[in-house]
Amino acid sequence: MLSWKLEPERRNEAIARFLETGGKPPDGVTLLGRWFAVAQQTGVAILEANDPVLIQQWALEWNDLMRLDVSPVLTDEQVGPIMAAALRR
Repeated sequence: MLSWKLEPERRNEAIARFLETGGKPPDGVTLLGRWFAVAQQTGVAILEANDPVLIQQWALEWNDLMRLDVSPVLTDEQVGPIMAAALRR
């Protein structure tokens, strides 16, 4: 999961870059969905990649305009066994 917060003084530059590039991720990264909270100048994207380096490279392309946080996330099916194992300890 990638979340961002625009730097207010860079807002127009970020908009221009997004309109120019479409905010497309690099090859090897699948964008599953992206949501914007325009008034707060924030957003979140759910990404899928076999190589986390590709996501970090994409973040580097944008972090001059906004603050980015990248967090690995799991589905219910993935986290269920982890939680069950924690209860058995």
